[in-house]
Amino acid sequence: MTESQDRRGRALSSLLNLLPSVLFGVVLPFVTYGMLTDRGYAPVTALLLASLWLVADLVLYLAVKRRVDEFGLMMLVLLLLGALGTLVFDSTRLFFVKDSAITGLLGLTFLGSLALSRPIMFYLGRKFATDGTPESLAYWNGLWQYAGFRRTQYLLTGVWGGAFLLEAIVGVPLAYVLPTQTMLLVGNVLPIVVVAALVTWTIFMAKRGRARMAAAQAAAQPQ
Repeated sequence: MTESQDRRGRALSSLLNLLPSVLFGVVLPFVTYGMLTDRGYAPVTALLLASLWLVADLVLYLAVKRRVDEFGLMMLVLLLLGALGTLVFDSTRLFFVKDSAITGLLGLTFLGSLALSRPIMFYLGRKFATDGTPESLAYWNGLWQYAGFRRTQYLLTGVWGGAFLLEAIVGVPLAYVLPTQTMLLVGNVLPIVVVAALVTWTIFMAKRGRARMAAAQAAAQPQ
């Protein structure tokens, strides 16, 4: 298999893995909300019922993969918090504003970690870039000695934090301007687009960083 075919295979695999999230997190909630409101359900009730597709996605993942989807579990917790706030205040707008508020807090957390000895992306990178074995963890921790690696971790953290904060700033006014059904679609699609763009950029930066490190190590070897 050529390198080009291997890249296409990985891209196809990533797309197939993304399809359930798009189906259960975007398409089905949007369609369900429209059907329920057309049948006379209150907007708040329809919104909460449509959001239960996220629960179905989590259960399906557990049944197929035999392990909990940490990201899906986090989304479920956020859904329950949003549902509680929506029921208390009886406002669909609050449901979406809550999402933006949480995204904004997440962005501030990323940016705040820049003041720490190691920013948050170092730990996220260690989780997803290693297989969890002591050897791989030790290798990742050892990379911190390189100035280029440290700069990259701070840069990644700053960009991710800034992107989350910008998404929150955009999301709040949209919650009050757009109709509820439209905002349901936008509110589900926007985070996927933002995260997909950030992940793509992060992978690019990681590949460039590995290439630079390999070149530096090759130059340091005796001729």
